[in-house]
Amino acid sequence: MEAQKNFKIGTLEVKPGEAYHGKLELSNGAFEVPVSVFCGKRPGQTVLITAGVQAGEYVGIQSAIDLARHLQIEKVNGTIIIVKVIRKEEFEHRAGSLGVKDGKNLNREFPGKADGTETERLAYAVATELFPYVDRYIDLHSGNDYERLTPFVYYAGCAKEEVVAMSRKMAEQVDVPYMVRSAVAIGGAYNYAASMGIPSILIERGEMGAWTLEEARSTRRDVKNILCAIGSYEEKRDYRQYYPLEVVDVTYQAAEFTGCWYPFKNPGDMIVRGEVIGEIRDYEGNPLEVCRAEYDGVILFETGSLQVKAGGSAITYGRIARIFDDRKERITKYWRNEARAF
Repeated sequence: MEAQKNFKIGTLEVKPGEAYHGKLELSNGAFEVPVSVFCGKRPGQTVLITAGVQAGEYVGIQSAIDLARHLQIEKVNGTIIIVKVIRKEEFEHRAGSLGVKDGKNLNREFPGKADGTETERLAYAVATELFPYVDRYIDLHSGNDYERLTPFVYYAGCAKEEVVAMSRKMAEQVDVPYMVRSAVAIGGAYNYAASMGIPSILIERGEMGAWTLEEARSTRRDVKNILCAIGSYEEKRDYRQYYPLEVVDVTYQAAEFTGCWYPFKNPGDMIVRGEVIGEIRDYEGNPLEVCRAEYDGVILFETGSLQVKAGGSAITYGRIARIFDDRKERITKYWRNEARAF
């Protein structure tokens, strides 16, 4: 077996069997992010975990901080990189999803530009200085200050067939009700990483710019279960409640008018075709727009604020796929084998 080598990235170098906690400089020091790097003694894959791509999504950030404190170097195979907050300046200025200097959303700018705005340059730095070292990628998110959502996971869907298949296998380890195959190849960090050949997922848990310890710990368990499943961490996988169902044909329903938003359903609720799922009204309470479900499905997330703006997100839902899934057969077989042991 090939021996594990020192892990090098930029000016940072970590020896096998060591864990580094500190800062990582990108773009020749133009950006500085808090990072933990675990370089195991045994060879294996390099896994990148990021949070704070959208700085107001706190569940993912706290999960990354928590994970870095709980991982044990002696259980690591290969290398695990945890970037706790990519948009550090925006996090510290409570700027939410948009760049302090250019007002851009980092998760819409990949692969970025070397000579672009600050957000574009940060995207470029991540794409060119982090992604080339990576074999797998997990991006941690939550609902921002106006989004209500049911926990779910995206997996990369616009990449080579084997990359999509491995991304889906990672998503299957997440303890959430639903998983969604992404239909875009660029813009988002995990989408672009997959286009480079890196199996990638994005976990959504938490809402309305808030966070709880329970939500953060749940995401931490999800990540650890993935690491165990892909052989990057030597530990028994934790208990889980869900095996996510596939959601397809996702509709991101935008508002046609600026006004007051009144959703009639909650994230996680089932809907039927033609059902009224929300209204936009003016200040006198008169309907400006009635939102109806285009098909039977489940609500993934919606605007949780009273205000909604024309062209902005109102409500998002998808159809639960009726496709063959061998996980149920595998689980049944497992319990049959367990029953024979008694």
